[in-house]
Amino acid sequence: MADFLTTGPGIALIIVAQCLAVIAFVMISLLFLVYGDRKIWAAVQMRRGPNVVGAFGLLQTVADALKYVVKEIVIPAGADRTVFMLAPMTSFVLAMVAWAVIPFNETWVLADINVAILYVFAISSLEVYGVIMGGWASNSKYPFLGSLRSAAQMISYEVSIGLIIVGVILSTGSLNFGAIVAAQDTGYGFFGWYWLPHLPMVFLFFISALAETNRPPFDLPEAESELVAGYQVEYSSTPFLLFMAGEYIAIFLMCALTSLLFFGGWLSPIPGLPDGALWMVAKMAFFFFLFAMVKAIVPRYRYDQLMRLGWKVFLPFSLAWVVWVAFAAKFELFGGIYARWVIGG
Repeated sequence: MADFLTTGPGIALIIVAQCLAVIAFVMISLLFLVYGDRKIWAAVQMRRGPNVVGAFGLLQTVADALKYVVKEIVIPAGADRTVFMLAPMTSFVLAMVAWAVIPFNETWVLADINVAILYVFAISSLEVYGVIMGGWASNSKYPFLGSLRSAAQMISYEVSIGLIIVGVILSTGSLNFGAIVAAQDTGYGFFGWYWLPHLPMVFLFFISALAETNRPPFDLPEAESELVAGYQVEYSSTPFLLFMAGEYIAIFLMCALTSLLFFGGWLSPIPGLPDGALWMVAKMAFFFFLFAMVKAIVPRYRYDQLMRLGWKVFLPFSLAWVVWVAFAAKFELFGGIYARWVIGG
């Protein structure tokens, strides 16, 4: 068996098994993410939330998914059928593909490439095409307006996210997630991670992630009172399910990126405790909890407020931060905390 795994078919089998393992983790997590999102929202509003299907309502998400799968797929008259069906598949597949370079441990990663951040940024930039395709192919002005608003919103906040990530890259000297996590392994645990030297950018990254994934209070593409639920209003059954699954997978990806870039990834917050994938998953779950809490307690922004925040506040602030980090890294200020490549972190 060991000899077979070193052959071409054996290596292909290993790669397929690894891909299936990542897909299984993401899809199973998706069930609990939706359940947790609804439970947290219900708790804030002092109601029970899902509680009928399964123990404590744990199977409610499974029942909802089955309901979508067995419903009839309705395609509007006059719609471009090919593009109409490709749009949700594009959103879902691109959201899944980005997980190929996300490490859960030092060796637990499908593709440990040196340009992992560039890969994730490229894939997340392509996700806007699924939204635009869905709005245009529906042959209705309301979905089309929603898709245009979503595209403008996602592109606007990708700029600030990119600049924030550039600051982390300057501190590490690498585009590899493993190297970024290794640079945060300073022996000081929680206080050695990038959240401390890059503290202002942690908040900007989190808020930009909300806008990038169309989460409240920035869910303007789904502004029901204005656009009748936006770009996916004409979708039903499995295509609608794929859109929603892609959105939650993208949210979970942002939780993973926050953990890797600023909070040490799989590193233990307490020196002496063993590192491992459980720390990574726990951090991702915590940041998703924050996503859910923001949805429950923060009122929706107006569209002009959203765009003004992105272009007039986040963009200049993040650009100025890149200049500051470059200066601090060049001259090794504050003991080299902005230049981990100098101290060999």
